[in-house]
Amino acid sequence: MGDVTYEIEVKTGDKLFSGTDANVYVKLFCFDGECTDEKLLDCLFRNDLETGETDVFKFKRQKNLQKIDFIELWRDESGILDNWYVDYIRVTNLSSTAVFEFPVFRWVQAHRKYRVTNLDTNLPQKEPFKDQRFTEIEEKQRKYELMAHVQNGPMQIKVMPADEAFSFDYKWDIVKTKAQLILVSKLVMMTSGRWESLSHLKQVYTKEIFSEPDGAKRWSNDLFFGNQRIASMNHSCIELCTEIPDKLGVTEEMLKPFLEGCSLKEMLDAKRLFIVDHNILTGLPHRKGFYTCVPIALFFVNEKQHLVPIAIQLHQEKGPDNPIFLPDDSPNVWLKAKMWFNNADANVHQSLTHLGYTHLLMEGITVVTHRNLSQSHPIFKLLAPHFLYLIAINTRGLELLVSPNGWVDKTMNVGIAGMFELIRRGLNKWRMDVEGTLPNDLKRRGVLDQNILPGYHFRDDALLIYNAINTYVRKYVDLYYDSPEKITGDWEIQAWGAELVKDRAQGGCGLNGVPSNGQFASKDDLYLVLTSIIYSCSVAHASTNFPQYDEYAFPPNYPALLNGEPPKDKTPIEESELVSMLPDKPTTLDMMTVTKILSSRGTKSLGDFEVQYIFEPEARKIVDEFRADLAEISKTVKERNKKRDIPYPHLDPEIVPNSISI
Repeated sequence: MGDVTYEIEVKTGDKLFSGTDANVYVKLFCFDGECTDEKLLDCLFRNDLETGETDVFKFKRQKNLQKIDFIELWRDESGILDNWYVDYIRVTNLSSTAVFEFPVFRWVQAHRKYRVTNLDTNLPQKEPFKDQRFTEIEEKQRKYELMAHVQNGPMQIKVMPADEAFSFDYKWDIVKTKAQLILVSKLVMMTSGRWESLSHLKQVYTKEIFSEPDGAKRWSNDLFFGNQRIASMNHSCIELCTEIPDKLGVTEEMLKPFLEGCSLKEMLDAKRLFIVDHNILTGLPHRKGFYTCVPIALFFVNEKQHLVPIAIQLHQEKGPDNPIFLPDDSPNVWLKAKMWFNNADANVHQSLTHLGYTHLLMEGITVVTHRNLSQSHPIFKLLAPHFLYLIAINTRGLELLVSPNGWVDKTMNVGIAGMFELIRRGLNKWRMDVEGTLPNDLKRRGVLDQNILPGYHFRDDALLIYNAINTYVRKYVDLYYDSPEKITGDWEIQAWGAELVKDRAQGGCGLNGVPSNGQFASKDDLYLVLTSIIYSCSVAHASTNFPQYDEYAFPPNYPALLNGEPPKDKTPIEESELVSMLPDKPTTLDMMTVTKILSSRGTKSLGDFEVQYIFEPEARKIVDEFRADLAEISKTVKERNKKRDIPYPHLDPEIVPNSISI
């Protein structure tokens, strides 16, 4: 029998400084004890093992290994840059064409031998190299520590590990990008001064970069104001109104002109009245010299199946200086009430729907996952693509945007003090099995039935993707857990669950509503948790993040900042008063540039993973089925948008990213 040739393909990671100049060695093993000699991975006259590169090495051996069950990998510390991060190693027996894949996804430390099994996907009970697995988890627990950076706030990473840094850091330099955007779009004239009129403000938009946002074209229209509740970025506050709350000072007579000849009771019974109550804002701190309101608004589905506002009360308690604003008020008075309502809505959007319930909650879960699940664990491999860049964007973003005198302190009435207080309140209210589980949240708000509230495009499209994610998770969990004993006996998944629910004061993530209080006992427990996490990192974030430029970039449409005080009466006003409420030119520019950057997409489409952690053929088949489901959903969403009065493109799976990376 002749020599056997082995081809070794090595993919070096694209993390910062992943490449190495060190001498790297590999040895191939069979569990029966047979193995090859150690092999130096080096191509003469070639600079190999560089960041993001794939290299191929060949060697011959007289005797054929029946199969390659695991490899041993190590390096020395020679060369100027000896650090090395490896994505995977693929070994092909060119004589038999047998292929063996070894997912590494590790920084390889000098003089330490790493053993990686073929396909490297094991529950801890089945791990052949338990000591190595324990050691690596202990190391990750030292690198990934939880800490509340804001008193009583969500748990985040204490210090960002180098692993989490972007390979292309310049992409995320918001200060640099902002300067480039201004230069390109010639908006230097906005560096000082105030707006003279609404038409003056509209003249600032350009054909490229800062194009006229959708909000500028439709902001004064009640149809679009209604649409902002159900097909824009703050889509999960509206609830079915089953009775008029005592604190809302509306009367039958007051609402009669807007109910198309029907009584209030008839419309309540017909499930055509809806309410948004931002009572969570009560007593919220705000910047000195600025005001916030705590509004309640009533909405009505008219005969044309459009949601329109029919009453706005800007504070919680009825009173002579807290009037009910109505659509037949003086036009500018009604516009002013809507602007103050949206100012409050923006506080909820940025603090909770966006930052709190996606970025920050998912960061804590990401850290707990790294701390408790080995990268050989199948659940780690399922979740890892959805955590890509999350810790890094939060670290970068919070440093720049949510810091003293940063973006939030300049562009929002509440400032960071109000934002962090709102996040604290929301965190104590949020439950994974309610707000974190889309069908349950819709049911809680009385809007799960798709015959109720037509035009709720967020609900209709999000449910399609939620159900696809849930199917994907179920198939994947079923593949690895064929009995409850495998779940209860999986000490890594049990430690993960325990730290997810452990009180924040004791160093845990402190999540509410985790099934079985984190002591997972069934596949149903895992279905809910894993679906919630993947959904939150992809769909929930995409839906609340990507419409930002179109909503915020024209301040009258969705003003995060308003000057002056909320109105206490209905005295008619001129347009000039509305203009005086708007932020000045520099603040408007800040809002435009940052929301433009945040509205860009950072990672690939859902299911098209930047890093493929899943190698087992059966599991890959499940991923392929998930992608096929998403492709069908994409067709459905495109067809729906052809028929919609206002298209809702944000939840087409083609443009929903895998992770929170912007």
